[in-house]
Amino acid sequence: MPETPEPPAARAPAATPAASAPATPAPAAPALRGAALGTADISFFVVSAAAPLTVMAGVAPVAILLGGIGAPAGYLLAGLTLAVFAVGFTTMSRHVTSGGAFYAYITRGLGKHVGIGAALLALVGYNGMEIGVYGLLGTTTADTAHALAGLDVPWLPVSLAGLLLIWYGGFRSIDFGAKLLGVLLVAETGILVLLAAGVIVKGGAHGLSLGSFAPGAVLVPGTAAVLAFAFAAFTGFESTVIYRREARDPDRTVPRATYIAVAFLGLFYAFIVWTVIQAYGAEEVVSAATQDPGGLFFTAITTYVGPWAADLMHLFIVTSVIASLLAFHNAINRYVLALAEEGVLPAALGRVHPRHRSPYLAGAAQTLLGAVVVLGFALAGADPYQQLLLWVNTPGMIGLMALMLLAAIAVPVYFHRTAHSEGPWRTVVAPVTAAILLTVAICLVISKVDLFTMASTTVNTVLVALVPAVFLAGTALAGRLRTRRPDVYARFAEDPEPLEGAQPCPLPTPSSPEPASAPSTPPAPRPAR
Repeated sequence: MPETPEPPAARAPAATPAASAPATPAPAAPALRGAALGTADISFFVVSAAAPLTVMAGVAPVAILLGGIGAPAGYLLAGLTLAVFAVGFTTMSRHVTSGGAFYAYITRGLGKHVGIGAALLALVGYNGMEIGVYGLLGTTTADTAHALAGLDVPWLPVSLAGLLLIWYGGFRSIDFGAKLLGVLLVAETGILVLLAAGVIVKGGAHGLSLGSFAPGAVLVPGTAAVLAFAFAAFTGFESTVIYRREARDPDRTVPRATYIAVAFLGLFYAFIVWTVIQAYGAEEVVSAATQDPGGLFFTAITTYVGPWAADLMHLFIVTSVIASLLAFHNAINRYVLALAEEGVLPAALGRVHPRHRSPYLAGAAQTLLGAVVVLGFALAGADPYQQLLLWVNTPGMIGLMALMLLAAIAVPVYFHRTAHSEGPWRTVVAPVTAAILLTVAICLVISKVDLFTMASTTVNTVLVALVPAVFLAGTALAGRLRTRRPDVYARFAEDPEPLEGAQPCPLPTPSSPEPASAPSTPPAPRPAR
């Protein structure tokens, strides 16, 4: 009689495959460090991107030349406009937590096609704002070496060394970058405060006057040009929301940082320009700006503080440019990270360093792109200031202003379709007002674009046309994604899961306190040696 086989259930456990053991969960992939940044940290990033010392010493003399003694009011008006924009913008940040910031808000309000067009425009715009500045780093370092030691330093090695330095700063942890930017920002703003103190203590050239803010000084034809420069000086302040995933209590931290940055830049720019006008006198300052725009601030600080302060100003302009580069580099890396997580960019760019918790591959790719552009301009024999800086920076600046306009339009559309407890000032009145004012600002910048580029009409037309061309290319990409990768298209700009260490972000009530705003940096006339 054959032996009856033992039923499987009755067999000894030893005969059972090891697969019955509980599976060990895979370790979570490294993520950005949650709750790493406070209000001050984020403010340092956005104010540093504006490069206050570079904007003042390099751009403000031309604003005075064009607008006369009423130039300080232009910075106040630009700051007020962007503060109104920040109302709707920061309100949106409490409801949309995607790392894509600009493009995420635009997507939620105006649709995925427009949002993907905005994403490509943001990527190109931020890269333009950073990469062009490597030309400025080379020229300011060469100018400083010549002014302080009589040395002739070639710009290209300096720019390439700057690329490596900025890569390392972005590779390290976000709090390392915040601390470094804090030190550099204190240095560059401190030297301007020292200049202002010297002028005020000595009473200026002919006594102190508030004539710069009188209607007769402000309502002049040159004010339009001043406004164009002033708006450009704030470009990039919106990058506060990019750090939401790394912020402590982001519902409060991000708005506070935004309002603080806008208020600081608007008031600080206006105050410093006013003090320089007092240093020369209302009747003489335009003539001085005409004769030596690049030396206007250096002459003033030499007169009212001393030659040693002028030497420090030369050094701090270089560190100001470095701070701006690092701030933009970190912002770009987080945009690239968000787009890689969404599947629009290669997934490898979304990797986060396990120790530093930084988007290190995104940073390496951005550095490589910067090196290609810088070397390309150098091999073509281009001028690092007039061409690398101005030609690359200008479309980036206009592109970011266009994104602000789209975001302002998206806010009321989004809240009209979404249940919320926000008031009409935040969701309708402020964003619609901001959209109107930003439209005027963009028209002013485009009408005065020759002042930014120092180029021919043909070159200016191409540079301005790049902005809508990039946006349209992005909408074409959206159509391709919708057809060929519908899963990527469907999840585009959706809110992510909260990061490790991040604090919950409850929806605010209408009585929730409001807070603060931030900036960027425009190209400007090069300080004289």
